[in-house]
Amino acid sequence: MYATLREEILDGVLEPGTQLAEVEQGKRLGVSRTPVREALNRLTSDGLVQALSPRVLVVAELSEARIRTLYELRRVLETSAAALAAERGNAAVFTELRARIEAAPRLLDAGESGIAPYFEVVDALDEAIADGLDNPYLASALASARLHSARIRRLASHDPNRLREAAAEHLLVVDAILARDAQLAAHATHVHLHRSLNSALARSTDRKDTSA
Repeated sequence: MYATLREEILDGVLEPGTQLAEVEQGKRLGVSRTPVREALNRLTSDGLVQALSPRVLVVAELSEARIRTLYELRRVLETSAAALAAERGNAAVFTELRARIEAAPRLLDAGESGIAPYFEVVDALDEAIADGLDNPYLASALASARLHSARIRRLASHDPNRLREAAAEHLLVVDAILARDAQLAAHATHVHLHRSLNSALARSTDRKDTSA
């Protein structure tokens, strides 16, 4: 139940501001109120659901302020993670990933059907960096931040030009890791996050203008 509701929030099936009543969601998903309540409690702890009142829960808004705050956290975590991966990561893993990232833009030529395989490559890079840290505390913090990043990812999913740019940025990160250059890996990650933030904010503004 938790996984189902979480994926619906991350995929935008349940949009920001959607009310999540236990009875309603239970009927929709064919379960009792208890598993729905437990799932909503976990989603609230994750920050994906927020309480408007003691009895009213909604999907958390994806405001400009929240996006900026998340990227502040990602900048701290991911630049450090890239630097550590450059020092400790498995070169063979990143060499294989480099080939996949280099080919990733071609996946976008297939249109919508190429989006999911493209992000599988991005997820593989995230996992390789986390695995290469040899630091479970940092890996756990990264996993939490990336959970929220998945919501922002949807804002870029319909912009193939931005995704192609991001693939080139990921390639720079991998090259720095393979060169065992921690400072360059951190810098390349910083540049990628800066450009991703600008894109996410622009997309967020476009979405508001469209819905207004």
